[in-house]
Formats: sequence, C-alpha cells, structure tokens
Amino acid sequence: MSTTAKPILFLLRAGFPESKHGTGGLYCPECATIAGLLYYYPKLVEALDVRLVDVPRPRPEVVAMVGEENQSCPVLVLPQGDLPAGVPVANGRAFVSGPEPIVNFLADRYGTARSH
Repeated sequence: MSTTAKPILFLLRAGFPESKHGTGGLYCPECATIAGLLYYYPKLVEALDVRLVDVPRPRPEVVAMVGEENQSCPVLVLPQGDLPAGVPVANGRAFVSGPEPIVNFLADRYGTARSH
C-alpha cells in the first residue's frame, strides 16, 4: 500500500430532504454506523480520507473512482495499487461497500473492533 495515499471513505451527508417525511431531513443509517465507528476510533479519521457526498445520484466523485454501479454509500475506496485478495475492483481501484464489510476490513487493517 502507498505510504502517502489514504483510503477514501465516502459517506452520505446527513440531513438530506425527503418530501414524504416532512421537515428535519433524513440520514443514512448505514453511513451513521461507520460515522459511529470513526467516533469510537479517532485513529481511523487520521488513517482515512473521509468525504461527505450528497444523496442525489449520480455521485460524480464516487462514480469517477469505482463506476456508476458502485456508487452506493458507505464505500471505502483503496489507493491505487492497494489490491487485497477478495476485494472487488472497478476502474482499477479496489473498494469495500456496505457497513459490515467496511467494519470488518477496517478491523483487519487497523485493529479496530468488529460489530457485535
């Protein structure tokens, strides 16, 4: 893995509008799970490049890295050249998608706890 490039963690920005739910906005519970892990383990905030993206699709920054079919959040995009076995690759970039796979990947790589 490159010593300069950090994995990029894309999370949806909280408080997005949803007309059928009235005022106050919504948040993504899957992204909130990962945000909670960042709270528990501040070392992850230092180790990752955390980027908040807006909810509407397409999400250009995510699409540019891992393609339109992989723009769901949360998604962790690994630096170029970091290609662990068993991790999907799109546009030459390995990525981990979804809260449980991300939590498990971070536990393996950074020694954080796993979900109970």
